[in-house]
Amino acid sequence: MSKKLITLLAVLFLSIGTALAKDFRTVVFKVEQMMCQNCEKKVKDNIKFEKGMKKFTTDLKAKTVTITYDAEKTNIEQLKAGFKKFKYEAVVVEDKKEE
Repeated sequence: MSKKLITLLAVLFLSIGTALAKDFRTVVFKVEQMMCQNCEKKVKDNIKFEKGMKKFTTDLKAKTVTITYDAEKTNIEQLKAGFKKFKYEAVVVEDKKEE
């Protein structure tokens, strides 16, 4: 194969990989209502049904919920609305794009 063809194929494969990459983001919410294990269970039992979520963790001591989500399927406002469904308020502490 010629050097030019190899370079062209490399660019093509990189372009395809970029086009197929998902837009995953991670957001950390402060949830003041999460004060005990029952509150934490309430969050876990309800928030897992929100569209576009890939994974989530809770930290009862810090009163935070960390959610990794597909930004093509949901956004921070929709996730916050998910908390409101069970009468909790989520405040964004951190938001970052996943590598």
